[in-house]
Amino acid sequence: MIYTVTLNPALDKTARVPGFTLDEVNRITELRVDPGGKGINVSKVIAKLGGTSRAVALLGGSVGEKISSMLAEAGIDVWAFEANGETRTNLKVVDEKLGTYTDINEPGPEATVSQLDAMLGGLAQGLMSGDIVVLSGSLPKGAPVATYAAWGRACAKAGAKVFLDADGDALTRGLDASPFLVKPNDAELERLCGKKLHDEREVAVVARKLVDAGVSRVVVSMGGRGAVLVEGERVLLARSPKVRVGSTVGAGDSVVAALAFAEERGMGLDETARLAMATGAANVMQSGTQAAERELVDSLLDKVSLEEL
Repeated sequence: MIYTVTLNPALDKTARVPGFTLDEVNRITELRVDPGGKGINVSKVIAKLGGTSRAVALLGGSVGEKISSMLAEAGIDVWAFEANGETRTNLKVVDEKLGTYTDINEPGPEATVSQLDAMLGGLAQGLMSGDIVVLSGSLPKGAPVATYAAWGRACAKAGAKVFLDADGDALTRGLDASPFLVKPNDAELERLCGKKLHDEREVAVVARKLVDAGVSRVVVSMGGRGAVLVEGERVLLARSPKVRVGSTVGAGDSVVAALAFAEERGMGLDETARLAMATGAANVMQSGTQAAERELVDSLLDKVSLEEL
């Protein structure tokens, strides 16, 4: 079973505003509403790939109820824990005329340590050996910076493989638990190592250090340039196919979803890389955080190129 954890979920509103201008009245030509938050996005993509997952999330108020309802309608199992307030609503402004994608994200309600401990206790108790737990996204207000480290250790102790997709201190501290897989993007990896990474080989060097430190697999997504995958002695550069961009929101989450889906099915590194890149490209073509259909993903598999570094 794949479990996705979203401690700071959101209702994502994606607004298309041609010629978006500051200090002016802007008119929305199209509005799309999706349940969001990185872990929830992962669950949505897994469902489209043909897999199943359980979305574990802090949800509160009418917005939380709406998210639960929308996920249930999509056939996604939701394990909701009550949040201390209204779940946030995020606005994504897409201006195809200017080619800009602007995120305006609310902070969300505050969480308590006892609340998070209760969530973790329930999750860890139900885990079985071989399960996958995806820890991703920002931490809510009130959550200790080492939250993902604590969750990672507890889930690994229960026999699960932990996938970590975070940024900043949450990523740095989360690495202390030696997760099975880490998926930073190139900018997050630069912040982690404290220096500019100029090309794929420099990215691979830093990713290799994470593997040497105890992470089994590191996948560094680089937007349109593809991704670097490091596992064991192998370093693989996977190039994404060129596609029409609908929205880049949730692109990294779709890659994480494909990685979890592939791991659950025992795919090798090459097959995993192709699926991850094709899934990322297919989801970039969508509006908002809508998940792409499996047929579109499959049509892009042969357009992914792989290179050993």
